[in-house]
Amino acid sequence: MTLGNKIAWDDTVLPFQLDNSDIRGRVARLDGVLHGILKQHAYPPMVEALVAEMALLTALIGQSIKLRWKLSLQVQTNGPVRMIATDYYGPSEEGEPARIRAYASFDEERLTEGDGFAQLGNGYFAVLIDQGEGMQPYQGIAPLVGGSLAASAEGYFAQSEQLPTRFSLKFGKSTEAGGEEHWRAGGVMLQHMPKASPFASGEGGSGEGGTLTASDLLFEDDEENWNRANILLNSVEELELIGPSVTPADLLVRLFHEEAPRVYDAQAVKFGCSCSEDKVRQSLSIYSSRDIEKMTTAEGWVTADCQFCGTHYQLDPKTVGLEAEKARKAAEQ
Repeated sequence: MTLGNKIAWDDTVLPFQLDNSDIRGRVARLDGVLHGILKQHAYPPMVEALVAEMALLTALIGQSIKLRWKLSLQVQTNGPVRMIATDYYGPSEEGEPARIRAYASFDEERLTEGDGFAQLGNGYFAVLIDQGEGMQPYQGIAPLVGGSLAASAEGYFAQSEQLPTRFSLKFGKSTEAGGEEHWRAGGVMLQHMPKASPFASGEGGSGEGGTLTASDLLFEDDEENWNRANILLNSVEELELIGPSVTPADLLVRLFHEEAPRVYDAQAVKFGCSCSEDKVRQSLSIYSSRDIEKMTTAEGWVTADCQFCGTHYQLDPKTVGLEAEKARKAAEQ
């Protein structure tokens, strides 16, 4: 299999519902998305793994947001990997693909021989939903726990949203016939149907207090249904999640046929960045002419690189900065 021979269900998120369990979920497969994200950088393998896991979580969580909304996930730590940031841009119109971008910031000399999560240290997992101009953004945070980003995301939903949530993720490098490697990822997200969720309504805030679990949030039949669905999910195999042979719909039937799975339209996702020259100019509009002079290269340019996609911007120093912004606004009046 090559990147040119794309599998029909690669780079898609399939939402579903288990009618007999009052549980909803999503199945995601990422291939070209990860290639687009990771080819921009020369990350060490353990950092690549963290970015791949974070991108997969972003695809699974982001599918629930509305058109033209933006979901951002961020991890901030005191470890060798200081930050991982991802963005999910909801489709502009029905039927269009969503866009995902991601990057990591790290101190290479501090990286250890441990796995990816060991590079994080103490920190937090944050969620931000931008609903558009004039709307109050949703935001919430939770500590990094459980030995993985997936476990930290589960903790976030339990603590900040009171929603029992489970992720089963697999990701790694796939070797093609010619010996070339590229990253693939696949995962399933389960979530108990909310009674009233800030995440669903666009309201909310940061959670505080002790870590909650599903048993703290569910009672009697709901807890039994949740436990049964999790036992079934535990039987999923790596090749079913990231291999080329099992479709997401077939996987749901294999895992949950007794729970009456119902699938909805799949959402296509692709790598995509929102950076632009105008946004770079806007980011530089806070600097004085003296600051801009210090930023100007020997060749006479102010330069900037997008951390997400690597695009290099080269700007005339006379057109950027606080004074240039004031002149532009004056000309518009």
